[in-house]
Amino acid sequence: MIRNPILPGFNADPSFCRVGQDYYIAVSTFEWYPGVQIYHSRDLVNWDLVARPLNRAALLDMRGNPDSCGIWAPCLSHADGTFWLVYTDVKRLDGAFKDAHNYITTSDTIDGEWSDPWYVNSSGFDPSLFHDDDGRKYFMNMQWNHRGPGTGGNPAHASFDGILLQEWSPEDGLFGPVRNIYAGTPRGLTEAPHVFKRNGYYYLTTAEGGTGYDHAASLARSRDIWGPYENHPDLHVICTAGTDGPIQRTGHGQYVETHWGGHYHTFLMGRPVQGPHGPFCALGRETGIAELVWRNDWLYLKDGGLVPPQVVTPLVAATPRPVAPVRRQLGGVLPPEFQWLRTPEPDRIFRQADDALVLIGRESIGSWFEQALVARRQEHHAYTAVTTLDFAPQTYQQAAGLTTYYNRHKFHAALISDEPDIGRALMLMSCAGDWPDGVLTFPTAPVPLADGPVTLRVTVDGPVQQFWYAQGGDWVAFGPQLDASVISDEGGRGEHGSFTGAFVGMVAFDITGQGKEARFARFDYLPGVGDQA
Repeated sequence: MIRNPILPGFNADPSFCRVGQDYYIAVSTFEWYPGVQIYHSRDLVNWDLVARPLNRAALLDMRGNPDSCGIWAPCLSHADGTFWLVYTDVKRLDGAFKDAHNYITTSDTIDGEWSDPWYVNSSGFDPSLFHDDDGRKYFMNMQWNHRGPGTGGNPAHASFDGILLQEWSPEDGLFGPVRNIYAGTPRGLTEAPHVFKRNGYYYLTTAEGGTGYDHAASLARSRDIWGPYENHPDLHVICTAGTDGPIQRTGHGQYVETHWGGHYHTFLMGRPVQGPHGPFCALGRETGIAELVWRNDWLYLKDGGLVPPQVVTPLVAATPRPVAPVRRQLGGVLPPEFQWLRTPEPDRIFRQADDALVLIGRESIGSWFEQALVARRQEHHAYTAVTTLDFAPQTYQQAAGLTTYYNRHKFHAALISDEPDIGRALMLMSCAGDWPDGVLTFPTAPVPLADGPVTLRVTVDGPVQQFWYAQGGDWVAFGPQLDASVISDEGGRGEHGSFTGAFVGMVAFDITGQGKEARFARFDYLPGVGDQA
């Protein structure tokens, strides 16, 4: 039994690839490093993280990238005995331009070392590579139009100016004519092209409607890869726009035929819950999967309609793994669920001691360059996270602690710092969705701390979160209940400018420039509600 989402928490833009009886999904990571997450399964039910390929400066350096830029919509494929990964590094979000640079890297094995990249182009984002059965390869991406309304090929949104296609080879790069092969349906905002071939047709899947609540997975076909393409009779294969079910914001995905002859399509999705400002998706855009059937050489959801089900029963019998707490004693190797932000030089922001993860305070929380924040995805609507740290600040410009974090405009943090007239103290600092200014609030007065390690805890239950602390005794609530709904796609700026998801993790900053260190001994992530720590 498959239960959607198959990849909970921020796992957006799923590219789907089959190699024999092995299945892989590659997802966007945006500003989180290393870039691209690749999951593996043999039953479509249980998935394991097996690779983050973009793990060195030659492949990816995002220092200076704004929030929600970086790695957009990778495409993973396998041909010629090789894995091919196509990806975009977006350098600009605001304004008329995007500055999106597209690359290709390869590896003989999914978890091996990936090659230095081929630079391909910068004409738009969401690139994809199609390997035709005659050995030729075709590169495609959406074309970004900066000129404004009335200038593009699709009147719904001029900036999304069709899908470009051109032949590519490792030896010659792009060559031959470049053509705009598809303008999209009336829903517009056409992006995320993927081509597959079946029964003499070239099928073009795209994502449309923007990545919010009007999102859709669309399908078109042609006898010639260069077009013209005719749209699906229903225009879209998957779309939840205008519905009120538990699965929303469905679109962007890819089709695969399984080794047992089944037909499946991945899609991104959101699971909104109600908050004080309306529905919100703290878990960001997750990955789901749906079974399809062929009728008259078109794909349709197996159960009919456009809304994918929460539960899918594949031919291969498998049981989803139970939800379990994750308790980590830190030190040695960084646990696989953790990432950091932007930099290919992690030794500048943390190091591994035998008995602790040591964060090296650098720039402020929310910096786009060098921020010592190591965190994991929120994967459940309710959870508890606990960490124990030792930190001896000498000034209020040095701080370290536990944070729930989305970006520089959306976070809460319980931090050990040094407060004038108090000394070592626990402080509460928030930026509750204030875009673009990033105004800070301090919801409660600092609390004096004794010397020695401090254990911090945060409990999140839907739209409400609460920090706690302890020093050898009982838990003490710290500060008021906070609005957890701002740590979401919809918080602050909103879902059309917020593309990641909520994280919880460890942070340190030292804006004196002296690199003050904080030692974190443990980190527990406990799904569900209750006193589990």
